[in-house]
Amino acid sequence: MKQPILIGLSLALLMPSANSMAEENPAFEPMQEYLEFAAFSGGAITKQQLANFSSDDIQYIDTRQAEQFETSHIPGAINIDWRQILTHKDQISDSKTVVLYCDTGLLSSKAQFALSVLGYENVRVLFGGYAEWIK
Repeated sequence: MKQPILIGLSLALLMPSANSMAEENPAFEPMQEYLEFAAFSGGAITKQQLANFSSDDIQYIDTRQAEQFETSHIPGAINIDWRQILTHKDQISDSKTVVLYCDTGLLSSKAQFALSVLGYENVRVLFGGYAEWIK
């Protein structure tokens, strides 16, 4: 019984910790700087807040898969899968408020985070996602 514990402890002492490995990653410092200065809810927008905008001032991007987009989406939205947002950044408006959404907001939040790290300040996530929109 004691032998597996000793082997595990020995391996833990020999291997670098996940924290030290993360700090060696070149992305660590810029990501930490971003997290320290990011606004608490600066990346989210609610359906109620969107009612105060002119539709001409908003670009909706549905970050769900194409099949979901084809089934139903916010009128006027374009479809860019959340995993492809950076390769299609040329389709993202720099003069409008860009609202990303998926079913719940989880995946579109990842896309918004990536864009924010690249310096996009006009991109928001629809709080609650498409599920909230259709309520």
